Amino acid sequence: MAKKLIVAIDGPSGAGKSTLSKALAKKIGYTNIDTGAMYRAVALLARRRQIAAADEQGLQRLCSELRIKFVREADLERVFINGEDVSQAIRTPELSLLTAKVAACPAVREALVFLQRQMGEAGGVVLEGRDIGTVVFPQAEVKFFLSATAEERGRRRYEELRGKGIDVDLQQTIAEVKERDTADSAREHAPLKRAEDAINIDSTKLSIDEVLVEMLRVIVEREQRTTAVTE
Repeated sequence: MAKKLIVAIDGPSGAGKSTLSKALAKKIGYTNIDTGAMYRAVALLARRRQIAAADEQGLQRLCSELRIKFVREADLERVFINGEDVSQAIRTPELSLLTAKVAACPAVREALVFLQRQMGEAGGVVLEGRDIGTVVFPQAEVKFFLSATAEERGRRRYEELRGKGIDVDLQQTIAEVKERDTADSAREHAPLKRAEDAINIDSTKLSIDEVLVEMLRVIVEREQRTTAVTE
């Protein structure tokens, strides 16, 4: 029987991490842990409670009360915070920039990394974020770094939001993606960067299915190799 692995998918905003992690987890029967949604959940509650991104103590208290649950219903994955379904509420453009600021808070990162490790330590999981392969699970058996140009990632985000009926401007969306990149890469604690042993996949000119095929090939190979070593 193949050993259940920890699969880490890192990369900048809009590179397709969420879509691919869900598709990949479903394909191989693993649990998908959307770490980005966890940070968005903190940002949403912080905004509701009027806790500033610079208020580390306030954010720390918020995280101590945080209960996050992921529920799969058919092809949908829902995110619950303290029993409330916030799947749509955490995906607004305004929350994206606040999320980057909240995620830079050491207390928030410490609390959520602890939760992520608890969820994934037994293996059989796909986690996506910006520091999974470098900070959360540096021992992950499979690490991918998914990238794409800022223009392409902005276009994808624009199409996604328009598809949800949200009125957005393409150039502004691209600018927000670039701003998010700067915030994620420049933050002091756990900045966005590629792990040395991560496999880089540039998805700019690739479809979701093409990227998925490559990821599956790597995972099957690693499962076989890891199982052979442990037997």
